Amino acid sequence: MNDYLRIYLNDQLALGTAWRELARRSTKANQGSDVGTALGKVATAIAEDVATFRAIMRSLGVPENPVKSGAAVLGERLGRLKLNGKLRSYSMLSRFEELEFLTMGIDGKKQLWGTLRDLAGLAERLPDVDFDHLIARAQQQRDELEPFRVRAGQAALAGA
Repeated sequence: MNDYLRIYLNDQLALGTAWRELARRSTKANQGSDVGTALGKVATAIAEDVATFRAIMRSLGVPENPVKSGAAVLGERLGRLKLNGKLRSYSMLSRFEELEFLTMGIDGKKQLWGTLRDLAGLAERLPDVDFDHLIARAQQQRDELEPFRVRAGQAALAGA
């Protein structure tokens, strides 16, 4: 196993873990709304993608680096402490930034699946993994959140 691939996979697992935690938190913060429903679907899909990614790592014999994943969860939790325009409550900026970060993560995940398929040559090594499906699934997640990201951005940044 290429050491760079092993490191890359653990870095990407850490990022996926952070996005999963952000999606879960954002779902709770928006519970009972249309955006909360969309976030719930995406949070479930992200958790499934992280599980798929772990299975890929196991298939390749790549051990998880618990320090990296733990640091990612800690980083996501520390990110909650940033100022959002409100002292103790959730703000329009919070919603927008969470949706913005999640869509960036989903775009990165689409790129990740393509990288593993094409650049790392895993399509041949792991014929049971449908990378095209994973890419399409990420696009569906992105499409699910995009209208809410746009509305949240308009509300937060344009004062709508």
